[in-house]
Amino acid sequence: MTSHAEPSELPGVTKEDEAPPAGPVRKQPPPGAAPEGRLGSEGKVLNVFSHGILVVWGLLVTLPLLWAVMSSLKTDKQIFTSPWGLPSTLHFDNWTRAWSKSNIGDFFLNTILVVGCSLIGTMLLGSMAAYILARFEFPGKRFIYFMFVGGMSFPIILALVPLFFVMKNMSLLNTFHGLILVYIAYSLPFTVFFLTSFFKTLPSSVAEAALIDGASHTRTFFQVMLPMAKPGLISVGIFNFLGQWNQYMLPTVLNTDEDKRVLTQGLVQLAASQQYKGDWSALFAGLVLAMLPVLGVYILFQRQVQAGLTAGALK
Repeated sequence: MTSHAEPSELPGVTKEDEAPPAGPVRKQPPPGAAPEGRLGSEGKVLNVFSHGILVVWGLLVTLPLLWAVMSSLKTDKQIFTSPWGLPSTLHFDNWTRAWSKSNIGDFFLNTILVVGCSLIGTMLLGSMAAYILARFEFPGKRFIYFMFVGGMSFPIILALVPLFFVMKNMSLLNTFHGLILVYIAYSLPFTVFFLTSFFKTLPSSVAEAALIDGASHTRTFFQVMLPMAKPGLISVGIFNFLGQWNQYMLPTVLNTDEDKRVLTQGLVQLAASQQYKGDWSALFAGLVLAMLPVLGVYILFQRQVQAGLTAGALK
């Protein structure tokens, strides 16, 4: 019988080669890969750079708002003598003067009426259309969907002249309900596009279970699917609210009645009149009053906005 040689007796093999390495084994990076320390340093530099950009952007947005609020609480003399200084005393009477004498209150109520009704109509019609496009198959579905998507790329200014004559022939000029219908029409493309993608992320098993239990399609939509889509509805609702609240071109062309002007038209009128009167403090007060609802809505629903924008990516 031939005896097998021990591994240590083989040529070129030592006991140090046989012994397992002491301590944790480090994986060798693949050929051509950057060292771990280099990746960490690059990540830190990128992180600092991105945070710096966000800080600069935040200052560019926040500082003008704070300056407008401070100016609304100053007198006209303080605005010109110390534009960057804090007000010595808070003059809330500027807000009262802008609300009553400059008719900001009337413009504010008109805007709430128009935007409130148009927002409800946009969300109701947009969610129903998006649900059908996301959950059902029928001939012409893709054509209808791309028609809505194409509406997002159609600028408002190209449709002002034909829209004016259409509204005139239908006796909808200088009316609240005519402006509401136009707001709904121009907000539907984005609403349908956003909510169609969101409804596709929702589980279809829940809707199927509701239909098996005897619920109709209408009941399934309003009582099952719509509550599940709450984050997406809040997100697109806030975007529509901001766009409709700040809309200026459409009401300027379609709503020339002074008693039915909305807030954007009123602010332009206030800016033109206060320059001649020299009442700059009332002008800044009117600007702050117009900004407060927008800021309040976003602050209250910022978590829902983030959840709605990231829900589709996380599922």
